[in-house]
Amino acid sequence: MDQNYNQCAVLIVDDDEPTRMLIARIVTLEFPGAQVSLAGTCEAALRLANLKSYDVILLDLLMPGVGGFEVLRRIRWDSANRSTPVVVVSALGLDTQSIDQCKSLGADKIVSKPINRTALAAAVKAQLAASADRWRRQAHAQDATGQIALTGAGPRLH
Repeated sequence: MDQNYNQCAVLIVDDDEPTRMLIARIVTLEFPGAQVSLAGTCEAALRLANLKSYDVILLDLLMPGVGGFEVLRRIRWDSANRSTPVVVVSALGLDTQSIDQCKSLGADKIVSKPINRTALAAAVKAQLAASADRWRRQAHAQDATGQIALTGAGPRLH
């Protein structure tokens, strides 16, 4: 049975408008009902990440301004999306130093450009599933202890 992605919130961050729109199209086709927010600058990405909780964030690294690495660091350090899965989508290449830096800053998955629809969809689906599982475990722990174990809403998967 296919997963229902209604109300699932996805933030797409890329300074290249055609790429941003391509990623948005892939997400809306692969995850019908998903609510997509778009950010074309690092500053817009940080503003959106502080205003709303997302179920997954797709982040380009090579962006003007503070850059994607700094956006990732700030999301992980101080935002409503500290524990939200982040999929890095970048043409940076998969050199060891960049991969290590992404992982050390908290990226959950790396997908290289040019974008492959199947690879991107699989990465997003895996992160949504892992996130939903994490929220279920935390909610179960909350039920067992009677205490609130987390704040914010979990993935809106039905």
